[in-house]
Amino acid sequence: MAFEQRVKMSDVARTAGVSVATVSKVVNGRYGVAQATVERVQQVIHELGYEASLVAQSLRSHRTNVLGILVAEFEPFSTELLKGASRQVAGSGYQLLAYSSGDGDGAAVGWERRSLARLSGTLIDGAVIVTPTMIEPKQGFHVVAVDPHTGPSGLPTVDSDNFAGAVLATNYLLSLGHRRIGHISGRPDLESARLREAGFRRAMAEAGIPVDERLVRVGGFGVGKAAGTAAELLALPEPPTAIFAGNDLSAISTMEVARRFGRSVPDDLSVIGFDNVPESALVNPPLTTISQPLQRMGAEALRLLTDLIAGVERERHIRLPTELVIRSSCGPVIDADPADPRQRLSAT
Repeated sequence: MAFEQRVKMSDVARTAGVSVATVSKVVNGRYGVAQATVERVQQVIHELGYEASLVAQSLRSHRTNVLGILVAEFEPFSTELLKGASRQVAGSGYQLLAYSSGDGDGAAVGWERRSLARLSGTLIDGAVIVTPTMIEPKQGFHVVAVDPHTGPSGLPTVDSDNFAGAVLATNYLLSLGHRRIGHISGRPDLESARLREAGFRRAMAEAGIPVDERLVRVGGFGVGKAAGTAAELLALPEPPTAIFAGNDLSAISTMEVARRFGRSVPDDLSVIGFDNVPESALVNPPLTTISQPLQRMGAEALRLLTDLIAGVERERHIRLPTELVIRSSCGPVIDADPADPRQRLSAT
């Protein structure tokens, strides 16, 4: 299959019957061209589909009016952020370039450094980077991090209240009478995963219930590893009656494993996730989860980036609230002790 060659400025000039210099003036909004000629050139540009090279434009003006959103991969979390950023960029005078590093699940440390080296200065004027492992931005090049691995530092950052969300999730399971609660944690190098485990432990401690360390295992936020971890938990002589998974993909994977073990969700096992990606509402049963306002996070990150580029003074760390979304994957513990006051709470 043959592809059409890129329309060049000389093609526009030839079709419009003017010089390349005249077309350049029209494209770059410079004076010295009659209005009738400007209109004719603009009509030809529209008809031919001419677009100025971003590289050439940046060399001339040191601006491309393009912002980047950089991710390790396009999975549900980053896709929801992208939706919010895409809506926010409308009417801002900028265009948005979505770019994946191609490094899979983002385990390759430094993927964002390589991505910025390729794009900054010639293709984009600034970047939103999703879950970066490390950031060393160029001097004068603006970067906003979403949910960075190490948590907020000196870099402008947008995240959600992971600790409070984990407390909410655990307290909900406790209110249903569960005592043997498992936790499938995320990647240990991610601050958000550490905060979710810390919130789980805090809620258990405040309820006066010791954490059974055999029920706390690393799931890594990935479907495959989470499935193996869930299988380990359900194969225990005394398996958990409920599992708080570090993210929705891990929770969905846990529900699939439970079915293979012949366990009904929520009758035999309650499962709660974290993120509230669209897939969480589509599984059977629909997943109870902790909602991060993912699209709002993307929009806030994009707004923060444009403000930084414009020199607007503002708060450089935005932390958004999380909330419990109750669906159908959690239920009261079976064979609960009726003398336990928390069991009576779950039945009310």
